[in-house]
Amino acid sequence: MSKAHPEGRAEVDAHSPSAKESSGSTRGWRFWTIIGSLCIACLLAAIEATVISTALSSIVAELHIGDNYPWVVNAFMLTSAAVQPIYGQLANLYGRRWIILSAIALLMLGSGICGGASNGEMLIAGRAIQGIGGGGINMLIELIICDLVPLRERPKFMGLTFALFSIGTSMGPFIGGSLVQGSSWRWVFYINLPVGGVSFILLYLFFNVNYKRTTFKESMGRFDWVGSFLVVTSTTSILFALTYGGARYRWSSWHVIVPLVLGLLGLVTFHAWEASPWVGDPLLPPHLFGNRTSVISFFATFMQAFLFIWVIYFLPVYFQGVLGSSPMRSGVQLLPTVVAMIPFAVVGAQFVENTGRYKPVQFVSLALVALGLGSFSLLQADSSMGMWVGLQILHIAGAGTITTALLPAIQASLTDADNASSTAAASYVRSYGAIWGLTIPAAIFNNQFAKHVHWISDPKVQEFFSHGDAYSLGTKEFMSTISEPTRSEVVSVFVTSLRITWIVAAAIAAGGTLLILLEKEVELRTELDTQFGLKTEKSDSVDEEGGKLAN
Repeated sequence: MSKAHPEGRAEVDAHSPSAKESSGSTRGWRFWTIIGSLCIACLLAAIEATVISTALSSIVAELHIGDNYPWVVNAFMLTSAAVQPIYGQLANLYGRRWIILSAIALLMLGSGICGGASNGEMLIAGRAIQGIGGGGINMLIELIICDLVPLRERPKFMGLTFALFSIGTSMGPFIGGSLVQGSSWRWVFYINLPVGGVSFILLYLFFNVNYKRTTFKESMGRFDWVGSFLVVTSTTSILFALTYGGARYRWSSWHVIVPLVLGLLGLVTFHAWEASPWVGDPLLPPHLFGNRTSVISFFATFMQAFLFIWVIYFLPVYFQGVLGSSPMRSGVQLLPTVVAMIPFAVVGAQFVENTGRYKPVQFVSLALVALGLGSFSLLQADSSMGMWVGLQILHIAGAGTITTALLPAIQASLTDADNASSTAAASYVRSYGAIWGLTIPAAIFNNQFAKHVHWISDPKVQEFFSHGDAYSLGTKEFMSTISEPTRSEVVSVFVTSLRITWIVAAAIAAGGTLLILLEKEVELRTELDTQFGLKTEKSDSVDEEGGKLAN
């Protein structure tokens, strides 16, 4: 077992399995098989997050979903975000192996339900189950890497998973569109079954780890039921408000304000509960936020996801609403962001591993993000391909490089005993940032469009844009219904509104950059101190003799 020192280090008992993991773990074929299996699972979850985008219209039409169609996407996002802190605690109570196998099984179960859906309710229920599995997969992959790899080397392996996640999210729309055109939208979901099955079988056969055994009754007694209830209901309430705000209801409507306020109050109550003396084993222990480096890195994690989603959703508004591109073409035009992210993530990971320093990576990366976002404000209706490709690369040079320098900074001042809770917290914060990454810029854009809508001379067209939903009208299909010179006037309002939206994003990123200066550079550990390493013959003998560890 390990003992925490005041400065956040851990002392390892020489006779514990954790000590043996830290001193001499070899990376043979079994280690790389596990990493390969995790990569398959990562790719599966990434594709599922975006594959629905190009198939959604066909699904909505066939199942007659109507104006509840946002929940086909949001049910996945909601459950994916809400369950991540819960997975962290379950992984500590029951070990990593059965929890990640359960997550993969849930994703496959949800996929089967979606593929066989006969109505919208069944489809949305399946998507919610998929999200429970997908959220667990995303968090547990990072956690298992933390268990198998010392802190200083983790960015390299996380860079690999981030690269695969980028590939998966970029492939998703193309896979979805191809399956709809070539066969049926149901194969968008059925395709997950064989792929998930391969990952499940490999992990079942080769991923065998230590964990401290307790009785089912004791584990359930330690589980934070109140915290789980608060985090799920709060996230649900907030996402409900963000889904319908500005769409079905105005932002000033009680239908939006009430669930938003209740959700935010719920989160405050959740954190108060976690810090109370009545919680023996909290989902998110307060000491995770007990040092400024971890707190700032949590904030940077939120910022990275928040601003990345901002770009992913609003560059297509430029491509479609200003340049007149089709949805599929705008996906291709966005590829520089997705593809370039991979090498920059690798560069960031290599720098952290070689130098043991994460603060310079975070500072320079967020500065580049701010510069890139500000540069997007220069885009005009006649901007060249070279310009919008170059600006994407400038932005992603920062957004990609920082991805692998965030979790190590969060964990630097913590012990490896906090791996599960800190990884779950980081995943939750990242998911939460992504949820707000569409809502905030959409509100800014729609507000700016309303201020300049008088530039449009045609009163009928002006009326179309007077309902606070200009963002949703930035499509080639809609713009093609407007004749000149009115179309040029609309494009001018789009360009102006987007410019302000990008400037606000750049200001937020600049503020985050300055905050990084307050971080403390903590030395990254080069040895493991974990109870959850791969099970070996030696740890088997410990299990048999003491009955304390099990696979």
